[in-house]
Amino acid sequence: MTNVQELTEKIKSQSHFCTDLLHEVEETVIGQKYMVKSILTGILADGHILLEGLPGLAKTTAVKAFADSVSLNFKRIQFTPDLLPADLLGTTIYNAKEACFETHKGPLFTNLVLADEINRAPSKVQSALLEAMQERMITIGEETYKLDEPFLVLATQNPIEQEGTYPLPEAQVDRFLLKVKVGYPDKENEMKILDAVSGVGLKTPRAVATKAEVIAARNLVKEIYVDERIREYIVNLVLATRDPASIKKNELANFISVGASPRASIGLAQAAKAHAFIEGRGYVTPEDVKDVAMEVLRHRIILSYEAEAEEVSQELIVQKILDSVEVP
Repeated sequence: MTNVQELTEKIKSQSHFCTDLLHEVEETVIGQKYMVKSILTGILADGHILLEGLPGLAKTTAVKAFADSVSLNFKRIQFTPDLLPADLLGTTIYNAKEACFETHKGPLFTNLVLADEINRAPSKVQSALLEAMQERMITIGEETYKLDEPFLVLATQNPIEQEGTYPLPEAQVDRFLLKVKVGYPDKENEMKILDAVSGVGLKTPRAVATKAEVIAARNLVKEIYVDERIREYIVNLVLATRDPASIKKNELANFISVGASPRASIGLAQAAKAHAFIEGRGYVTPEDVKDVAMEVLRHRIILSYEAEAEEVSQELIVQKILDSVEVP
């Protein structure tokens, strides 16, 4: 336990930038504290994030604000149906003057990538992005390039019901550590937004953390202690998505077609560790797991036709599982 106490003290001394970072971004992205904290959790857990919400809810603004606050290189890619893989990765171009081919790197060669409206892109582009997300490498011609650290894809998508949008392939959705649903701000915060925009404008965030601090924090997150009972709790939550009949409230059995993969168990542990780091602890509690479970699990559950017919959502299923699985 002494090691955990020492780790907690170390985290408290090194995690102070999280408070400053959250404050800076929330000053720009008014009324979206939930989204802002989820993005920071994903950054510290070294996982890609999918943001889903209607247009105009500050998804793009939030990603840009994080890049400014951490002094990270930032690129935005607008996904459209006519986008090509080379538009993301780059290409080789023949230089007639030098009589050789030159490599022109694409916008994925950065730290923070905003893939805007990702569900408007064709499948070839999705596959190109998938390699970069999973392997952290990009192949152009015969050369393979390793991406700089940190490398993070924050993708935004409008709800599937919107015209001109298409569901992402299941293999790619599973690569996202978190899926965060962005809602409308309340009346009080919308008044603040209106006051800011009609006055001096939204605040431009200042840099309060460095790239080195983020990388050091990520390494520290990996050391955070996860008790065996917490690990078992994480596995039980994931197993409940595959075999809902095994839990007390088994009315979910007909609503799940495919449950979460082992990547969900890994993701739950990573995200819970990052959440504990933000809270200044060197150990994970059940509350850490609960706080990140919705974002980690919602996009990894495939609904049955019966669930769609009865308008049962992934969120409802995850919440029922959280209410049913015994907490250590």
